[in-house]
Amino acid sequence: QLVYPYDFRLTEKEKTSICYLSFPDSYSGGLGDTQFSFRLRQSGGQRTTHYEDDGEYNREAPLTLQRESAHYFGYVYFRQVKDSSMKRGYFQKSLVLVSRLPYVNLFQSLLQLIAPEYFDKLEPCLEAVCNEIDQWPPPGPGQTLNLPVMGVVIQVRIPSRVDKPGSSPVKQFNQENLLPAPLVLPSIHELDLFRCFQPVLIHIQMLWELMLLGEPVVVMAPSPTVSSEMVLALTSCLAPLRYCCDYRPYFTIHDSEFKEYTTRTQAPPNIVVGVTNPFFIKTLQHWPHILRVGELRMSGDLPKQVKVKKLAKLKTLDTKPG
Repeated sequence: QLVYPYDFRLTEKEKTSICYLSFPDSYSGGLGDTQFSFRLRQSGGQRTTHYEDDGEYNREAPLTLQRESAHYFGYVYFRQVKDSSMKRGYFQKSLVLVSRLPYVNLFQSLLQLIAPEYFDKLEPCLEAVCNEIDQWPPPGPGQTLNLPVMGVVIQVRIPSRVDKPGSSPVKQFNQENLLPAPLVLPSIHELDLFRCFQPVLIHIQMLWELMLLGEPVVVMAPSPTVSSEMVLALTSCLAPLRYCCDYRPYFTIHDSEFKEYTTRTQAPPNIVVGVTNPFFIKTLQHWPHILRVGELRMSGDLPKQVKVKKLAKLKTLDTKPG
């Protein structure tokens, strides 16, 4: 519908891909707000970025947080609510933040502030937000940044390559009497790995080995949220090593690489791909590793849930977790 800032150049192919990836595939009547992320191959040649200091940033940033030159990350906030004034009876809209940086927590938190406001006020809201973001300092590894947006200050620390694993970062006292009190994000990128892996904890060693070996893995999930979180959790469980193969936290049948990934004439590519459309159950059944996950829930005590094998008797569900 619209791209901000106006001078951000995307090819038609990229725009089409972003449009398809920003709506849940095979979405069934779920109402409310959904957040998820995707990763998209850049089409066309190298384009200059706003930051010409990529080299400097990448030299100081941890391997897992380097700016990507050949891929974009998309962070999505999707809203679906009943609305009789719309032709289809529903208001359906996505706000997508596109970046070369894998700062999933920072950008999803940012969308939680912007998106509800954007759905009410539309274009003027984006204009104001983009003006504020334009004033933000570039991300400097090892620095604590105060990022003002919409009357809130988000405080984050950009990790650095010299950080010691497991130690808490040196506190920087640059509070400069911030009013209102800042919204402090403990991490710009780390997921709650225990929550993500909880349904498959008994397989965690094997999953880690599959990631280490760069094996093709397809994650079949009930929603783009679960799919993208699980793929990001898998690729980040190698940290501080970088996962060097391709990965798609959320993938749809409209993707330009669909034929490439589903062909049976050659071996599946070295990629972790997250899908939600039941169509993939058939088209990707020749892949060597298929991980099926249900909705992520943290209810009940763990020992009961670890006995996953009991589910084997249930023939009714095609997509039982496991």
